Amino acid sequence: MTACIMIPHWLVIVFLFAIGASVGSFLNVVIYRLPKDLSIVRPGSACPSCKTPIPFYDNIPVLSWLLLAGKCRKCKAKISPRYFIIELLTALLFVTVYVIYFMTPLRKGIGGFFEGGFILYLLHVMMLSAFVAASAIDLELSVIPLSICWIVTTVGFVTSAAGPVFYDSLIIRSYDIFPIASAKVSVLAAGALVGLIISILLLLTGAIKRSYYSKESDPELSSIREKPKENHNHRLEMLKEVIFLLPIAIGALAAFKLYKDVPQFADWWIDFSQVPVVAGLFGSLWGYFIGCAIVWTTRILGTFTFGREAMGLGDVHLMGAAGAVLGSWPVVVAFFIAPFFGLAWACFCMFFKKMRQIPYGPFLSIGLFVVMILHDAVINWLQFVLCR
Repeated sequence: MTACIMIPHWLVIVFLFAIGASVGSFLNVVIYRLPKDLSIVRPGSACPSCKTPIPFYDNIPVLSWLLLAGKCRKCKAKISPRYFIIELLTALLFVTVYVIYFMTPLRKGIGGFFEGGFILYLLHVMMLSAFVAASAIDLELSVIPLSICWIVTTVGFVTSAAGPVFYDSLIIRSYDIFPIASAKVSVLAAGALVGLIISILLLLTGAIKRSYYSKESDPELSSIREKPKENHNHRLEMLKEVIFLLPIAIGALAAFKLYKDVPQFADWWIDFSQVPVVAGLFGSLWGYFIGCAIVWTTRILGTFTFGREAMGLGDVHLMGAAGAVLGSWPVVVAFFIAPFFGLAWACFCMFFKKMRQIPYGPFLSIGLFVVMILHDAVINWLQFVLCR
């Protein structure tokens, strides 16, 4: 263990850069194949133009694109710079998170990389990598595949529940290492979960209808952000979503009332919910609900106000996944930070007279990244504001 701890930072950084670039290469496969419903495992990489399989020496992340000058070795067709950008961006994310978490005082309480900190690091770079892929797909097709969000959400639930294995529960609470819930928050999350199960069952049985549903559309993409049809009454579609959300809200309120009005249940619930593993799981679950709620509320209110679909359901699932990993307050702060990046992009487009609109997923992802690296500073600011 001592030998591992003494590994110099520069060597770890070089290793993580290489790993990040390799992950970026895999993300390029996901970005290209997932929207086309193709396997991301087989066949191997090939030139999109001439279909020639790419040999390993032409498939070295970052370097191969530069050495080939962005062209296929055989047919000389241009290879999109996206491949190079995604690989380099992912590699830099891997390095940046490591530097911020383990080489600066910006994030306290994590400990050393080889002393438990690696689990938090892996969780966060996994989420960021997934959101790089989701953002790239969103930029190109204006959809966010739900499968990406579901994977991040599941990993967030599992890792938050397992957090006490790697960190003392007091450290987790003191430094907000993983999401963790109090007894009151846990009962809200449990009630909302029961309501969600009821809503899904009503949806599957046809008792309530899916918004913007089209049998001709791909099931996954239509459930994310189907292109609105001219004959859709958008306010009516939002009403369907409100009906879907009602059991969730009612379940949370009913559970909280039970907790407040029945002392015997409250006593049992406090003992049960504050077991570290359970508290971590409910903290992640509550983060998921808050992440979904803040975007979904904006989507519904915006659509009712302007009479056209506001934000996409893909954004809802993306922020829900982020909440499962980071907890409730980071996604709320990130949601309010994201518009500043959108405004900066709008100013850039106006200055260069490029009025191309882009989806909101990338801005949300940038906001989440900022909150992650400035985590402790944001907590201090929130405490200052709330305690004034």
